[in-house]
Amino acid sequence: MSIGLSAEHRALAASVRGVAGRGADHPALAAQGLLGLHLPERRGGQGYGLLELCVALEALAERRADGPYLASVLASAVLARSGGHDDVVAGLADGSATAAVALRPADGAADSALRLTDGGVSVLALGAADADHFLVPVGDGTWALLDRDAVTATPADGVDLDRALCTVTLERPPAEGVLRDAPVREIAAVLLGADACGVAAWAVATAAEYAKVREQFGRPIGQFQAVKHRVAAALVALEQARAAVWDAARALDGPTLDDEVRLAVAVAGVLGPDAGVRCAADAIQVLGGIGYTFEHDAHRYYRRALSDRMLAGDPGPWAEEVTGLAVAGVRRAMEPDLPEEAAAVRDAVRAEAESLRAEEPEARKARFAREGWIMPYLPKPWGRGASPLEQVIIYQEFRDLKRPNLGIGAWAAPSIVAYGAPEQRERFLPKTFAREIVWCQLFSEPGAGSDLAGLTTRAVRVEGGWSLTGQKIWTSLAQYAHWGICLARTSPDRPKHDGITYFLVDMSSPGVTVRPLKEINGDEIFNEVFLDDVFVPDDLVVGEVDQGWRVARDTLSHERVALGDSWGPGSQHTDMAGLIARLPALGQARREQAGRLWAEGQAVSALGLRVTLSKLSGGDAGSAASVRKLLGMRHSQAISEFCWSLAPDDPYWSRMILTTRAFTIGGGTTEVQLNIIAERALGLPRDP
Repeated sequence: MSIGLSAEHRALAASVRGVAGRGADHPALAAQGLLGLHLPERRGGQGYGLLELCVALEALAERRADGPYLASVLASAVLARSGGHDDVVAGLADGSATAAVALRPADGAADSALRLTDGGVSVLALGAADADHFLVPVGDGTWALLDRDAVTATPADGVDLDRALCTVTLERPPAEGVLRDAPVREIAAVLLGADACGVAAWAVATAAEYAKVREQFGRPIGQFQAVKHRVAAALVALEQARAAVWDAARALDGPTLDDEVRLAVAVAGVLGPDAGVRCAADAIQVLGGIGYTFEHDAHRYYRRALSDRMLAGDPGPWAEEVTGLAVAGVRRAMEPDLPEEAAAVRDAVRAEAESLRAEEPEARKARFAREGWIMPYLPKPWGRGASPLEQVIIYQEFRDLKRPNLGIGAWAAPSIVAYGAPEQRERFLPKTFAREIVWCQLFSEPGAGSDLAGLTTRAVRVEGGWSLTGQKIWTSLAQYAHWGICLARTSPDRPKHDGITYFLVDMSSPGVTVRPLKEINGDEIFNEVFLDDVFVPDDLVVGEVDQGWRVARDTLSHERVALGDSWGPGSQHTDMAGLIARLPALGQARREQAGRLWAEGQAVSALGLRVTLSKLSGGDAGSAASVRKLLGMRHSQAISEFCWSLAPDDPYWSRMILTTRAFTIGGGTTEVQLNIIAERALGLPRDP
């Protein structure tokens, strides 16, 4: 996945890569309309927005395109937003003029020093000293657009060898060309974040390709878990940054620069440029010695990433801004923009929802089950055969109706629908949806946790069925379950993933023993389950004998939440904001830490929205769903640890710091998730 999600965005990115790959210079980019991509047609542009500009910038950065492009589109975006200066905007759009934009004090002082007094000021600008126009800060939120002869500009050395910088000196405030409340800082953070995403994308792809072919100790280095995890973690950082920049760009494309938009931009300022630096550094690490030389382009991408972060502003102040807005109650809505046909679907779903609200609670629950509202994406009669669009609308309209949580039944039911015999569907599904059956999952074993296919529970053929013997562990709520979905090895002489069969086990059967396990937080949710010659009749085999791994993969796929649902259980960034609002003012370091955590949480929410939108458009979410799960579970832990450190006597946070410790273990450990991302998304070689 890249910043752009739609087919049009993917086509735009491919076209820009093609242009950049041919070594296009500034006039060539202008001829392709890329300098005015984001500008209204009445001002000489293509009529798109900042989101499309970010798509192009990411693609250009992957090819490390140089020249005055970024400075010119930044200046024209600001001027278009501020109004006026039509002749300057037109010149920037057609490539006949270039611009430089001052973003930092030349003396390295804090960003707050970006203001002009009568004593004069020197500022560091993105762009060349011979640019035609200069956008320079002259006060709090006030900028001036000046011609070349109104400033003193000299070339400045920067770490980036391919990007022109200059020092701009003014002796006194300008008398004209002043822009009030110009969103230079905000637009710059998003555009530089998009550039950083392009750098990161190149770095991740380069590191992955190298790791596939570079051999050490007789093996590709990408097979070593340390390398595999480094590259996968870089992809996670990239996808998180893309989500943040994407959300900020679409927010800035709106009509106003309100606090919600500022929050989205600040999140991008925290995550975007940092990801470029992190991924470029990781690429050099994977490349090894060659990556540290001028023989390879890696150092140029690392230099570009450092330059992006320097110009966008230190992530610390952005993080403090995030904290201030979040604690003040500002929230970023994460709702998809739905197509026109959604209106008719919504009317129908809303009418059904109103009808259900009028029912008594028990009657409503019965209708939920009978009418397929609990898992609407399942085929009728078990669901409603809902399309991705219908699923999103059902989720939105049913928010307050509290549909039943089926627990493990939500994993078992789809597999029974897909692989079960008609008699099994009729026997189990109605009662599952009515919550008359509680399910547990008999998959994990003491010697086969994340390596599920390594299970040793055996099933021996007996008259009329099978006899199961073995031990299962980490079985949630087994002490209350009526039935369990169970994997057992029916052909031990076959390869590891073959010879496994999927059974439905009556938990009241003779030979089933359940022993609860007390967890770190004092709860007893997990259990050990011992199977001692437990008889399971033939009609409780789901799918074909020895083909249970296929059914199990279907079950495991339903651990992922459905379209529209939140990203996971546990502590969230909104809980953190509520706690901070009740506490005395935090110090700077804590405010920065809180802002970074909020930014990560908001990016996870944006990732969820991107997955939904990809499915709505018929596209493939790629690695985003796996990244979202990994980030969500890890984020819950980080939030709990931070909040407990602020309020160690708070019973809720004392409990959550213990509870969330399991999140990066259950459902596949962090390490296994990184393996999956590395192997499936990046094509790195599997472990031997």
